[in-house]
Amino acid sequence: MTPTTAMAAEPAPAPSTPQSPPGLDERITRALVGAAVGDALGGPVEGWTPEQIAERHGGRVTGIVGPWHGENWRTARPIAPYHKGDGHVTDDTLMTHALVRVYDRVRDHLDAYAVADHLVPDLLSPRWIPELEAEALPLQRIFLAEKWIVARLHYGHVDPREAGAGNIVNCGAAMYMAPVGLVNAGHPEAAYAEALEIAAPHQSSYGREAAGVFAAAVAAACHPGATPDAVIDAALALAKDGTRSAIEEVCEVASHHDDFEAALAPLRAAVEPFDTVGPDYRSPSLGARRPSRLHAIEELPIALGMLLVGGGDYRRTVLGSVNYGRDCDSIATMSGAIAGALGSEVPADWAATVAEASRLDLHAPARTLARVAREVFARDLERRRSHEEAFAALAGTR
Repeated sequence: MTPTTAMAAEPAPAPSTPQSPPGLDERITRALVGAAVGDALGGPVEGWTPEQIAERHGGRVTGIVGPWHGENWRTARPIAPYHKGDGHVTDDTLMTHALVRVYDRVRDHLDAYAVADHLVPDLLSPRWIPELEAEALPLQRIFLAEKWIVARLHYGHVDPREAGAGNIVNCGAAMYMAPVGLVNAGHPEAAYAEALEIAAPHQSSYGREAAGVFAAAVAAACHPGATPDAVIDAALALAKDGTRSAIEEVCEVASHHDDFEAALAPLRAAVEPFDTVGPDYRSPSLGARRPSRLHAIEELPIALGMLLVGGGDYRRTVLGSVNYGRDCDSIATMSGAIAGALGSEVPADWAATVAEASRLDLHAPARTLARVAREVFARDLERRRSHEEAFAALAGTR
């Protein structure tokens, strides 16, 4: 079909050089594309152990692979009816792109009411769902913890700022918070606060805390000259309770490794005391996913640990995350976003395969968010100047 209206292509960001580090547009692109590619790489091995992954694939996963059960993906449990693999993104990317669309509508910082007014309707609007290979409501694909948002806000009319209370505590809110860090690029404290507000309708306890810390890590990674160590420092400066302790323990272990193969077991051992799911990922313990000040989700500390092990390099960081297993699509989504925000390039062949297989333009959300980020920054400057003038008048300092 030939389009009747042609749209002028936007100029691509200037390529970076050793003298010209990646700018805002390029970091946003690499972070969002990196998150989606990490998601697609991790999807087909999610829920399995490193040993099972190596046995199934004859060694470590080094790129995009097919479904765990091969051609039987339509009926094989517990995966059916989702086509995980072959470059298909999962609900992590669906939710991330949905949040970008909310920013596109609001064109300012978001709050809990923006989730009720814009994110919920988006989840009830038909879209192409790669794992279902069909157009469907995103609500039909997302996990129970995300369906909670629709049930509580669309049907229950609960106060958006309180709706997350009572939901299972998991990585559901954290997995799609990269856009918050990118809108607040270079300002981890602001990203942390905004993500906590946005996550209020979705999560409580350490699930909500992880959302704030992940957004802060992405924002910190965008700072010119940032390093993996600087990202960890920014995360620890804001993280609370069990989340902070888990990040400390995992990253201390990670600092002694530069090869993910040797780090897989030690990182799991480091996070295990804080993880409520237990050793069998598919059969969580009775105490799993309940509010706690002592525990943490597994995904964020491991993503940060793999960032250290990989030295911030996208390929090494994401492949370590993927081969860790368990909830590795979300781990790779997070670590891929942070590595991309640091400026590490996403392999072009991986990105092209994921875009084609998932029928998604992976760059369009980045272009949208870059425009929004600039508008929000301009608004922030105006608000800051207005505050400075008011405070100076009140304090008699002008």
